[in-house]
Amino acid sequence: MSARSKSRKRALDILFEADQRRMNVQSLLADRLSGQNEGPTPNEYTVTVVEGVIDKWQEINDLLATYSQGWTVDRMPGVDRAILRIGAWEVLWNDDVPDNVAISEAVELAASLSTDDSPSFVNGLLARLAEVKPTLV
Repeated sequence: MSARSKSRKRALDILFEADQRRMNVQSLLADRLSGQNEGPTPNEYTVTVVEGVIDKWQEINDLLATYSQGWTVDRMPGVDRAILRIGAWEVLWNDDVPDNVAISEAVELAASLSTDDSPSFVNGLLARLAEVKPTLV
């Protein structure tokens, strides 16, 4: 697993944990960065991803709701929400990662951590966002 893949997984862990515990993501990230908790301190790319998602939180949720036909963001499995938020941020606002790489990484996370239907759902939704990207950003 590449360093960036591990960073995405750690970002996913933070976003998922905050969602499940109904915590503020920024507060949880600050706790992790303080080093006064269990687990590794997030590396630079993990922090970049989490902060990027936080910065674009409402826009990401609006886009996921708009382009996920038949699914509200709240109805999605929690792990899928976190994966999609990371993927959407990387596709739409992180020019350092090619869109196809961001989508592939998100699909891989979904395949290893979520339901059997999740990889195709994640792939379809992120591919649609990549397709309409010129009209969004």
